[in-house]
Formats: sequence, structure tokens, C-alpha cells
Amino acid sequence: MSKQLALVIDDERDIRELLTLTLGRMGLVVDTAANVAEARQRLSETRYTLCFTDMRLPDGSGQDIVEFVAGQYPETPIAMITAYGNVDAAVNALKAGAFDFVSKPVDINVLRRLVQTALKLGETKRAEQVASGSKLIGESAPMQELRATIAKIARSQAPVYIAGESGVGKELVARLIHELGPRSATPFVPVNCGAIPSELMESEFFGHKKGSFTGAHADKDGLFQAAHGGTLFLDEVAELPVHMQVKLLRVIQEKAVRPIGARAEVPVDVRILSATHKNLARMVDLGAFRQDLFYRINVIELRVPPLRERRGDIPLLAGRVLERLARDSGGAPARLGEDAAAALMTYEFPGNVRELENVLERAVALCEDNVIAAADLRLIPAQAGGSGEPAAAPPADAPAGRPAPPPFASAPPQPLPDAAFNDLAAAVAETERAAIMKALEATRWNRTAAARHLGLTLRQLRYRLEKLGIE
Repeated sequence: MSKQLALVIDDERDIRELLTLTLGRMGLVVDTAANVAEARQRLSETRYTLCFTDMRLPDGSGQDIVEFVAGQYPETPIAMITAYGNVDAAVNALKAGAFDFVSKPVDINVLRRLVQTALKLGETKRAEQVASGSKLIGESAPMQELRATIAKIARSQAPVYIAGESGVGKELVARLIHELGPRSATPFVPVNCGAIPSELMESEFFGHKKGSFTGAHADKDGLFQAAHGGTLFLDEVAELPVHMQVKLLRVIQEKAVRPIGARAEVPVDVRILSATHKNLARMVDLGAFRQDLFYRINVIELRVPPLRERRGDIPLLAGRVLERLARDSGGAPARLGEDAAAALMTYEFPGNVRELENVLERAVALCEDNVIAAADLRLIPAQAGGSGEPAAAPPADAPAGRPAPPPFASAPPQPLPDAAFNDLAAAVAETERAAIMKALEATRWNRTAAARHLGLTLRQLRYRLEKLGIE
């Protein structure tokens, strides 16, 4: 079973611990909440594969949670935990949108079957959403070309490398490639390579056998086994350490994995899609990424254009975002004033579509009379030096007299001593620390807001805080 996220909502600690332990043994990662307020907060921060909620909660009922999830997150199956024999509660939960219910005391076999059904239901709902018109938004020439290219490469089984800056929608592109291809009915398993601790990577990717190391209390399938027959999406593939690059290359070549502690390899059939906002070719030149692996995952390269290269799509994107925010809040959509619309059209958007969504969400909260003014957007003025490392070479039609610097050094790169890489790692860590501290201070140490500001999930921010020793 794939590594999926589950949310357990129950005010009894014993029940939360029991379900966390049981679901964890089934390969799920579990978050918990003790009341309705905590549950709503968790749901706003994380996209869950399935949820379980108790009927009675201190500040509301499980019925409230079922209705909330059914309305706001219809792709997420939710099951009700009821008292034994409470048929009325179970029926009401099903009418409100729950896909099933489980009675206390929880039967492990019943729970296992329920989870398997929930995972299949979630995949079906996602497929229905795609079929009903969920797609990349935009009618500009770059987006039309991108959609046409996706339709072509979806039919292939060749590895695809998706290049693009942060926030352009690389995972959405990967999902479309999967959903439009012959593997659409099989698992799509995304993994953020930068969010997995280095010491856990081999177990997460390839699985392990019971007793193979301290804490290995049961056999566990890895991400490759979870994606068997389907697609494995390696997001931020540039973050893979060198030792994992070697192992990944062998898996791609041999089409088999060896779980930790296993004597034999296990055949796997997966299509590899990968992405990063970094310039992977440059990393190869610098010796930070293996050239042979780069060629293996880069059989087909697909570039997702930044928002500034398709400004004509901004009004359409903004309209869709404002409609979604209105649905989430239950009110009427805010509208852009003329000055706000003009400001969006001239802004560079270094954070791309993700930044546009964050800007509009903040503006909706600040605006008066449901009309967004330019001041409500609080756009960050452009700074000299650009917005970060480009994902591809600058456009050929750069202004005359100001030639763009070449993406790579003209002279062949020379091997660097180990000390240079140590210095680089320290510099990167210090830069990351400074950026996180600045975001935390700007949001008064609200981790959820800071994560959104940095373009991270709350889980990714927590991992970085622990890694950098920030309390």
C-alpha cells in the first residue's frame, strides 16, 4: 500500500493512538485532531487521502466534519466512527457524504477493508474530476502548446523531466501526463525528494523487511512498489543525495528494487516523471548531479512557462482563484479594481501561479466592499538581480545592449575540492535559515502562514525547522 496521508479526529487519546498505530502498520502516515476546530485547521493545511471522525466531539459533531469535508474537499473520502449499534448516526453520516462507517470497538479486519475501499474511491473521484474538465488554466499560446505536448507524451512510457520555476504547476503537469495516458487507472505516487530525511530515503523508496534495522517491526513496501503499474513522480529530484542517485539509476536500469534486508530483488513496473525548479544541467556540470542519471530521467524534457511569459492568462487565473476563495468562504467572489488588475498585469510574479493565489487570498482578506484595490495586493517591488535561479535559458529576444548572462560558464568546469562543497552546503543552510527566520518574524511565528509565504507545506517547514535546529 502506498504512503498515504490520513486524518483521525477523535477526542479520546486511546482511540487516536489505536488508529494511528493500526493505520501506520498499513502504510499510512497519520495526523490527528481532538476537536472540530483542530480538524478544520489540519484540513486547510494538508491534502489527505482519507479521514476518520468520531461522532461526538467537544466543540461539535462528526456530522459537522463530514458535511465540511463533503463540501470543501469532495475528493477526500471520510468515514464516521460510531458507537456500537448506533444505526441512526451511521445512516445520517452516509446521507451527509461519508463513504462508510466503522463501529467501536474497531475491528482491525473491517478497518483494513474500509481503507482499501477508500483509496480506490479517492482515485475514482480524482479521475472523474479530470474527466469533468480539470486542467491547466490558460488560453495563451504557451499554454496551448504545453497542453498539446502533454497529450502527445502521455501516450509514451518514456521518462519525462519537467522543468520550471517554483510555483508554475509542475505536479499538475505530471498528474495530467499520468491521467491522459494508458496508466490512468493505476496509482500516481508523488514524492517530494527534499522532504525525506537522507537516512530514511532508501527505506521510503525501496521498502524494508521486518527486523532489517531497529524499528523495522514489519515488512514495508516502498514508493516504487506502491507505484507498481503506475507512475512515480519525483518532485525536486535535484535534492536527492548522491548515494540515492546511484541506487535510483540502478532501479531504472534493472526495473527492480531490493528492499532493505531482502535477499532478492522485486520487479517493478513504473513510469518515472521528475521535476525540479533548479537548473539540473548546470548541477551536472558542477558535479552535484550524476550525468548518467540525468540522461535516464531526461529522455523527454518538458518546460512549463513562468507566469510572466503568459501574462494574458492572468485575468482568467485570477478569476478562477477568486471563485474558489468565494466557494471556500461561502460568500460572493471579490472582484479586481482597475488599478489592481493593471498591477497584476505588470508584476513579474517570481513565485508564479502559487504566488498569484497567495496574493489574491491575502487581498480578499484586506479589501473593502469586496473590491480589491492595488494597495490590497501588497505586491513586492522588483529587486535588482532577478528572482532566483532560472529553470531554463533566458529568452533569445532579450533587450539590445543588455545581453543576458549565459546559463552556464563558457569554460569547462573544473573539479572542486570537497571543502568547496562543504562551504557551499554551509552557505545554502545559512541562506535557508535566514529566509525561514524572516518569514517567521514577518508572520509573528505563525508556522502555517510562514510556510505559505515560503511556498512550502507545513510538513516541509517542520522538517526544515528540525533540520536547522530552529525552535
